[in-house]
Amino acid sequence: MASAKKIKLKKRHLSIFRSDRNKVQWFIFAITILAGIQFTVFISSLSLTGFSSLSKPQAVDGFLPIGSLISLKYFFMTGIMDHVHPAGVVILLFAVIISFLFKKAFCSWFCPVGTVSEWLWKLGYQIFGKNYKPPKWIDIPLRSIKYLLMYFFVISVLRMDVGRLESILGGQYWKMADVKMLSFFASMSGMAITVLVLLAVFSLFIRNFWCRYLCPYGGFLGIFSFISPSRIARDDNACTDCGLCAKVCPAYLPVDKKPYIISAECTGCVACTDACPVNKALQFETLPLRTSFWTTRRLAFIIVGSFLILVVVSKAAGIWESQTTTEEIQKLLPYLNSIEH
Repeated sequence: MASAKKIKLKKRHLSIFRSDRNKVQWFIFAITILAGIQFTVFISSLSLTGFSSLSKPQAVDGFLPIGSLISLKYFFMTGIMDHVHPAGVVILLFAVIISFLFKKAFCSWFCPVGTVSEWLWKLGYQIFGKNYKPPKWIDIPLRSIKYLLMYFFVISVLRMDVGRLESILGGQYWKMADVKMLSFFASMSGMAITVLVLLAVFSLFIRNFWCRYLCPYGGFLGIFSFISPSRIARDDNACTDCGLCAKVCPAYLPVDKKPYIISAECTGCVACTDACPVNKALQFETLPLRTSFWTTRRLAFIIVGSFLILVVVSKAAGIWESQTTTEEIQKLLPYLNSIEH
């Protein structure tokens, strides 16, 4: 009976379709791919004919987190919203808010890179029958890399005065930052391809390799996750010490040992609560709500719903669509490679 439960758990844990969180991941991933295709066609049409029947999808601004952080600081200092890539600021604010409210949920529910990383380690588990957990003497120093990178970027932005911020946000580089990003992926160097392949290979063996060790965005959101009012709570009296919750945790957190999980590494994926075989022994809770309030479906509804509301409000306020015209982009395209920061 216990063996059958473990097999059922394994199938559920490794599924990329079953849970409401997985469905949200697929939804966001599909939107991201469609936005990428639309943006590629948009830029290609401008390059070839000087005209495009498609508009630029604002969602691509979400892949400019450092510039969005600069824009956010500029807004706090001046009250003026960046008009070049405003959607990036909106998405960054959403990521921060969600990561504060529900742990680092942006990473496990929304981020397409996190989604691919999760698919890879689940594929590795299916192929090899397990994932590799690095020993602490390697794991802890490696985890510090993303926080060091985050510290470097955040401190660099915090040290910028208004004049420096204006020179960046008003320059041609920022205006074409999304196009330069597209150009990078469209014509990657051999070194870049090698790095991506190595990241993919490592991700087959180590759960969320990129997210766990190298992503500065995840490190930044981890700050808000650590001070979040949400946490994983374990009832020691109801717990049977089966250890299933810890086995399925993608962050390798000791969910089966501690009464509460408040780690910056927790992504609010609720894989542990889904795996727990005892009703209410393990729950995702947000203070001061009652402990039994959250279900995966309710979390999905709130997370997706809040994002859609934020986009609608941003559009209504005129801070979603870029004010950079198609004509401006078209004029700068021939000089793309010579535009420097």
